[in-house]
Amino acid sequence: MNIYQQELLDHYHTPRNKGSFERADFSSAVHNPSCGDSVSFQGLVVDGKIDLLRFEGRGCVISQGIASILTERLKGMDLSAIMALDEQFIKELVGFPIGPTRLKCAMLPLQALQQGIGLYQAKD
Repeated sequence: MNIYQQELLDHYHTPRNKGSFERADFSSAVHNPSCGDSVSFQGLVVDGKIDLLRFEGRGCVISQGIASILTERLKGMDLSAIMALDEQFIKELVGFPIGPTRLKCAMLPLQALQQGIGLYQAKD
């Protein structure tokens, strides 16, 4: 098992920032009906950057582990930079080769987060 697999498993078994806020600046949820995975995010924004980020979800090690990792790695990041993140960023986070089906699982958290940020930015 490589270090990336260990990190994913750790975040899956001991998720960071799991839960919700009473009041959030943005929220979003995405569900993949083909596998049943779901991820939702809530975030607080200060000066155009992620101040706090929480998630809830259900699904496989990859979707839930990546969601947890994102809550830590993206704290303090500018919203526009998060909106520019792509499949390559997620592949680097995963750290080991995955096929197209598993890539959909890995992309689900980023899609949910970008959806929420997009709705937040549209309000301004």
